Parts: sequence; structure tokens; C-alpha cells
Amino acid sequence: MAKQTRDADFTAFVAARAPWLRKVAYLLCGDWHRADDLVQESVTKLYVRWGRISKVDNLDGYVRTVLVNTFLAEQRSPWARWSARRRDAALPERAAVVPDPDVSVDLRAALSALPSRQRATVVLRYYCDLTVEQTAAAMGCSTGNVKSQSSRGLHALRRLLDHETVASAAGPSERITS
Repeated sequence: MAKQTRDADFTAFVAARAPWLRKVAYLLCGDWHRADDLVQESVTKLYVRWGRISKVDNLDGYVRTVLVNTFLAEQRSPWARWSARRRDAALPERAAVVPDPDVSVDLRAALSALPSRQRATVVLRYYCDLTVEQTAAAMGCSTGNVKSQSSRGLHALRRLLDHETVASAAGPSERITS
């Protein structure tokens, strides 16, 4: 009977948090299919430990940490680097498209251009609205590391977004090609 209650509690928790976890995973990796895989792997890790961790004070924080660590571990693996290169190589060249200046800048595209640790830091700090200390705990690093990764990530985002703004405002013959 206790296992049924445990499974019911786990299922209810995951059902309630799944959309949020999927959105955070997407912001980390920039691909809905990979986001689903990250959530699935994180939920599996959570289920294995559910008996011990279901009573922690900040279960959302714990799950978020598992998700971020799963993402970062995937980024470090040789398989992830190989599959990312393969995915990029499989894409056909795109024709030059003149962006509509009235369309808002796609922040997700700029976010996906960041290195994985910077992306994770920016998502945790500014999407999940964590403090520097909470982000450091979630990523298993120092607060100074979080501050520098946040600073570098925001600087890179500004640079990328400014470049996009300049490129969309320039005429077809004035396109910036850097």
C-alpha cells in the first residue's frame, strides 16, 4: 500500500511540474525534443530517489538542480558533442531572409548561442528568478562563478541581440556579415 501512495504522490508531483520543467529544459537546450529527453531523464532520476527526497523542504529546487545537472552532464559527454556536430552538419544552408523589423527579436535563438554553463546560469537567474546563492547551489559552483557566468552571458546576449537589431534595421545591401 505504501508503494501505491508513493507512486501516486510522485505522479501528482510530476504531472503538476512537467510543463514548467519542459519549459526550463527547452530554455537550456533550445530544442523541444532534447528538452523532453532531459525532463524524462531528470524525472527518472527523481523517481529512483523519491522515497528519500519527497520530504525535502524545497522539492522544486531539488528537481531544478537535477535538471540543470543532467543538462550540463550531457553537454560534457563526447556523445553530445558528436550529435550536436551531426545535427548542425545535417542542416541545409538557408537562403538569406530579410527579417521583418516589426517582428520582435527571438531571444531563444540568442540564448541557444551561449555556452551551456552561461545559458544555464542566465536561465536560472532570470527565468527561474533564483538568487545568486540559489543558482550557485543548483549548479554546484561558487557565487563568484555564478556572477561571472551571468555577466558574460548577459554581455553576450546583448551583443547578439544588438547585432540582430542592427542587421534587421540595415537594408539588403547594407547587411552586416560578421
